[in-house]
Amino acid sequence: MKIDSGVFAVIFGPPGCGKSVLLRLLTGLETPTEGKIFMREEDVTGVPSGERSIGYVPQSFALYPHFKVYENISYPLRLIGAKKAEIDEAVKRAAHMLRITPLLEKYPDQLSGGEKQRVALARGITKKTGIYVFDDPLSGLDFKLREQLIDDLKEMQEALGATFIYTTSDTLEAMILAEQIFILDGGRILEHGSLEDMYYTPGNIRTMELLGFPEANVLNGELLQRDGSLICKTKLFDFPVKPEAGMIVKEEHREVFVGIRPQDMKPGLKRQKDTLSAEARIILKEDLGGEFIVHLDINGLRLLSFVRQDDLYLLSDEEITIGIPMEEIVIFSSEDGTRIGRGGG
Repeated sequence: MKIDSGVFAVIFGPPGCGKSVLLRLLTGLETPTEGKIFMREEDVTGVPSGERSIGYVPQSFALYPHFKVYENISYPLRLIGAKKAEIDEAVKRAAHMLRITPLLEKYPDQLSGGEKQRVALARGITKKTGIYVFDDPLSGLDFKLREQLIDDLKEMQEALGATFIYTTSDTLEAMILAEQIFILDGGRILEHGSLEDMYYTPGNIRTMELLGFPEANVLNGELLQRDGSLICKTKLFDFPVKPEAGMIVKEEHREVFVGIRPQDMKPGLKRQKDTLSAEARIILKEDLGGEFIVHLDINGLRLLSFVRQDDLYLLSDEEITIGIPMEEIVIFSSEDGTRIGRGGG
């Protein structure tokens, strides 16, 4: 994997997929069994952690209870013998960025959870370095605090002009923060690129399942040739397929996965050219405040639709028609999960 300089890079994946281990390798806290690690075009594989010039924010606050906030933030610089004036400047700069200057003379047990996390973030950016890594630092906070700190992190990265490497299992965090995103699953990088590419043109079924809110609908299907055209047959409908360049159907029938995002399950959209439709029964509506996740039963399958407030009137009946633009349907191989085509023919 290669992370571009000066970007907000997010390593995203489910719990237990290896995100923290990857960061520990980058920071030098663990040694790789094979391969090499390069930073600033230099091989740092054997360089000790303290000499890699990286700012590090661990998952836990890890604040020293007997130190005041000022001392907690300054600890990494004191550890390497920085001068007093340099330490004071760095602490005040970090505290100003995170709006915790009034807290510098307090002890950790006098702080709220959000304030403690701000102190931990401030401590992580005291080093003057171009690379900072964050190991899922907001996972223990409630939604409102996380929302505030996400904004702070974006502002901080832009102000420093540094490379931020950030891990998270939270889809919304990843989608808000990432300029460059790496999809990690089962200890390996599935794919990487811009958030837009990963969301709209996922190269792997797991990317489509993991990245997005609500989670994508996945159907089983099979490809077959019909009258010289490639068709995908599912339990809900049959539709023509536009295969990826170079993709060849080797057998008469080929099992596939069919991915459809809830945002593309559009209530009230009738059958028209390049649009599929199906009759659905509403099982449940989850009100998110201006938006609704709608659980549907379509021919015995339970699928999700995502509906804006303006279209709420379309959900007034228990039975509705769902329209799906064919070009938004993505088809993946059931053998290795790679994308092999889209709907549309």
